[in-house]
Amino acid sequence: APSVAPDCLREHLRELFAGEEKRSPLSDDEAVAALGERGIHVARRTVAKYRESMGIAPSNERKRA
Repeated sequence: APSVAPDCLREHLRELFAGEEKRSPLSDDEAVAALGERGIHVARRTVAKYRESMGIAPSNERKRA
């Protein structure tokens, strides 16, 4: 699988999390699946690491009623 530059991956994640449904935020697993649909294959742990480094809380903490 082609590797993606870290900055590029951050940008994709930022887009995904910015566009998520606030009532059901994307889990790291769902983010992995969404990236996979874009042809970007990364491990869930990688998504978690980048999400944390970007200061984005886990899905259970991002959930809004």
